[in-house]
Amino acid sequence: MSAHKIPVSVLVVIHTADGQVLLMERADAPGFWQSVTGSQDAGETLEQTAIREVREETGLDAGEFELTPWAIETRFEIYERWRHRYAPGVTHNIEHVFGLKLPAPRPVTLAPREHLRYLWLPWQEAAQRCFSPSNAAAIRLLPARL
Repeated sequence: MSAHKIPVSVLVVIHTADGQVLLMERADAPGFWQSVTGSQDAGETLEQTAIREVREETGLDAGEFELTPWAIETRFEIYERWRHRYAPGVTHNIEHVFGLKLPAPRPVTLAPREHLRYLWLPWQEAAQRCFSPSNAAAIRLLPARL
């Protein structure tokens, strides 16, 4: 396995049928709230990456719920503070958005090294709280998908 992250990732907006969104606070950047995100591993499909990341970050089994690719790709510059995780010269990442619909908010089991705490918030509030513009933009598309 490569020591460097692949610059292809998933963003999984975990939400309820009535538009509540799960956000988690990053352990390595307190105050930075986000949806489930993670880089693709070699040989994985994007859907496999989404399922793995949801399990690792929340303990939820995405197979029990409705996981939907949203056909949104965002190319963005990798924040300087996290560039060391990628091969030298890699400055941009391609993020693929998925939605995971749950019937109602439920407790999740955080990966302590990744996240400090979580909240279920109405989608408007969740979008405002996200530090990532692409994460906020994806959440703002949620009403059209409910």
